[in-house]
Amino acid sequence: MDNRPTDEQARHRWSLIQAARAGGVILAILGLLIAEDIVSAPRWAGYLSLAAGLVGVFLVPRMLARKWRTPPQ
Repeated sequence: MDNRPTDEQARHRWSLIQAARAGGVILAILGLLIAEDIVSAPRWAGYLSLAAGLVGVFLVPRMLARKWRTPPQ
C-alpha cells in the first residue's frame, strides 16, 4: 500500500505552505509599521503582530511539512 500523496495533493500542500509564509511576512511587516507608529494602533499590537508573523514565517511551514511528510518504508 502506497501512502504517497497524489500530485494534486502535493501541489495543494505546497501552496498552503507558501501561503503561510506569505501571510507571516505580511503580518510581520504590519507589526513593524505599527511598532514604528506609521500605522495608527497600540504599540503592543505591533509587537504582537510582529511575533505572530515571525511564527508564521519560520515555524508554521516546518510544522506543516513535518505533518505531511511521507513516512519511511
